[in-house]
Amino acid sequence: MIIVRRILATAPSACLLWVLLLTSGASAATLPVSIFYYPWYSTVQRDGAYVHWAQRGHTPPYDIASSFYPARGLYSSADALVVGEQMRQIAAMGVGEVSVSWWGRGSVEDGRLPVVLAGARANGVSVAIHVEPYRGRTAETVAADIAYLSTLGVRVFHVYEPQDVPAADWAAMNDSLHGVTVLAQTGLAGLAAAGHFDGLYTYDLLTYGGASFRRICGQAHRMRLLCVPSVGPGYDARRGSGDPRVKPRRNGATYDAMWGSLVLSGADGVTITSFNEWHEGTQIEPAASLRRRGVYGYATYDGAWGRHGTGAESAYVDRTAWWVGRFALLRDVGSVRPAA
Repeated sequence: MIIVRRILATAPSACLLWVLLLTSGASAATLPVSIFYYPWYSTVQRDGAYVHWAQRGHTPPYDIASSFYPARGLYSSADALVVGEQMRQIAAMGVGEVSVSWWGRGSVEDGRLPVVLAGARANGVSVAIHVEPYRGRTAETVAADIAYLSTLGVRVFHVYEPQDVPAADWAAMNDSLHGVTVLAQTGLAGLAAAGHFDGLYTYDLLTYGGASFRRICGQAHRMRLLCVPSVGPGYDARRGSGDPRVKPRRNGATYDAMWGSLVLSGADGVTITSFNEWHEGTQIEPAASLRRRGVYGYATYDGAWGRHGTGAESAYVDRTAWWVGRFALLRDVGSVRPAA
């Protein structure tokens, strides 16, 4: 029997109608909804200097390396109270896993991992590792990283930009692993299969829009790979990195469109780009509602799903909970299948 379910997603100027075709058979392997998280922020008050908020010559606290400004103010990722509150927010959205940006043994991010692990676990959220392309990264060093991180209870690994290492080297590494899941950041199923990865995720919101999800997941499944595409609200890194490319948020319509495409793609799970990558403007963490702070007129979430002022600050957090709930409901009813 085919079940037809309608989900009505409202935006300020229009309604988005998604018709989902579901079968009543058993679902595919269910993966948690995962969100990418960055533990690299520092402040003068907590750490002695502004780090990351000040990149590209910006001068915090009012001039920062982002087109948006955090509603909670500038914070240190070493502050257990801040991290705990962020993890409570993530858990409240129904997100089951946080994938932490990690730049190798001895990095700032490695040093802050215990704080993130404690905050996440206290709120029932599992921790995955986003293995970044740190200096000297090879398949052999990543294998050692996975062995180390596994002792901390980490079982899922997202490998960013795997094309920097020969596929044969990844294959040898992955063939040697047991009890972990390793996913490659790519939209090319053949590349992930050649490296003997368990699956793929896309992360990049500019290169991989929602229209590509059905094709990518179809190719991945034909190669027996897990497909976990990445949805996100938009992209604006002009102040963070100088990248002139912009993917506008369109008052929330961009986020809705990516989620809608994902649930029609046959994906095995969801990855969200991102909770707090403020430099690239992909964050859903609450942003301040004041357009002007100091010398720069920061963008806001004002207008998203018809919300304004301080009421709009948490618009993306709330909408994420909305979508996660519906995705979970659909997975409980049956396997999500693409529309004809």
